[in-house]
Amino acid sequence: MKTALVSLNQVWEDKEANLSLCEEHIKEASIVKVDLIIFPEMTLTGFSINIEKIAEVESSETIIEFQSLAAKYNIAIVFGVVIKDENKALNRSVFVDNNGEILGTYTKIHPFTFAKEDKYFNAGNKLSVVEYQGIKIALTICYDLRFPELYSVLSKQSDMVINIANWPEKRVEHWNTLLKARAIENQTFIVGVNRVGVDGNSLEYEESSNIHNANGDKLIYDSFQDMKIYNVDGKFTQEYRSKFNTINDRKPQMYKEII
Repeated sequence: MKTALVSLNQVWEDKEANLSLCEEHIKEASIVKVDLIIFPEMTLTGFSINIEKIAEVESSETIIEFQSLAAKYNIAIVFGVVIKDENKALNRSVFVDNNGEILGTYTKIHPFTFAKEDKYFNAGNKLSVVEYQGIKIALTICYDLRFPELYSVLSKQSDMVINIANWPEKRVEHWNTLLKARAIENQTFIVGVNRVGVDGNSLEYEESSNIHNANGDKLIYDSFQDMKIYNVDGKFTQEYRSKFNTINDRKPQMYKEII
């Protein structure tokens, strides 16, 4: 599956400007026949807790716009959006296929309390795994990456786990290490898509989007119009596990008892 990662330089809380940037990337990706394009967390706003300004209702204009772009350019898209939820909001990842149909949505299970995300966003309580072009793909968001239990469960259900993020440069070594660790310990593709630039809180971001395979190796990519383009072999995960399987030796029942 030809996959493009976009380390978007998000314009702070400017949905119109960011949507225009996204369409430019989607159009270019479609020219080289990319199957799936992935954007960072809170795609059209950057990581903001200004929910009064950025949050949308369930019939989200952002989701509708990305559905339209997916169908127009015949390309599947993963993106982030903020949805209203009573007096708070939900930090959500959405997967739409190349026909513009929503295959799955995921609400961030672990709000980032250090940045007070939990005061403005409710936590999700459901996993999300979709199947596209024969590959089972799970969705996660940013801070989730620090919780191996989540990825342990998802590895039983998927061949690839996507994490969309706004992960600051000052902790980028953690990001790089955790992406590789999650891939090795769960023997699956781990896709990390991070933003670049400087956000409205003056946090700096470093280009660090990558894909690791089940052995922890970074996949080789082609650079094209500020995108990293990969060819992901959907069969690799299962073939790797058939030759060297460590996840079968887990003892989940014991872990439940000692945790």
